Amino acid sequence: MGTTAKRTPLNGVDTPTLFATLDAVRAQPELAEFQFRAVNRWVSGTHNRSEIQGFYGAGQEDVSRTEPFTYDSDHPKVLVGGGNGPAPVEYLLHAIASCLTSGLANIAAARGVQLNWVEAIVVGDINLLGILGMSEEVRNGYQGISVSFRISGDAPDDVLRGLIEQSRRRSAVYDVFTNGVPVAIDVTTE
Repeated sequence: MGTTAKRTPLNGVDTPTLFATLDAVRAQPELAEFQFRAVNRWVSGTHNRSEIQGFYGAGQEDVSRTEPFTYDSDHPKVLVGGGNGPAPVEYLLHAIASCLTSGLANIAAARGVQLNWVEAIVVGDINLLGILGMSEEVRNGYQGISVSFRISGDAPDDVLRGLIEQSRRRSAVYDVFTNGVPVAIDVTTE
């Protein structure tokens, strides 16, 4: 009997499907190859908009999202923007918090831990001297990011802390932040 027959949904996570996915990827590792995509278009000034819809995964193009997710980004007014959305660097804070929290929910459900609530407070420190071209010594990006979790669940403190640690070890966004990733930029002019 497979692992899915013994599991029931927990914390809003469909654990039978989670374990079925793990079993499928163990049997066919090529199913783990995914490609996510976004299309961004300039609106005006520092305001721009991204759409995210399709992706490739589990051996096929996903068409389950019938409408794109739309995200506006802009600089705050103090940085010559219109304040029409979070600054691009703020989306990075959301990305790390949501990746760690999603992972935490999956891991807790897989281990049979009921979560009562979870809150992540993320703070990123950045010095604009780099971005503004006023210092070659100051990096353009965040100098540091801190994530503080508050969590309540039906397990002892050490178990809850261990769930967060396991989420950190498996987080794709944490990995990108701490190990970097090659970025290729291609330009077509018209």
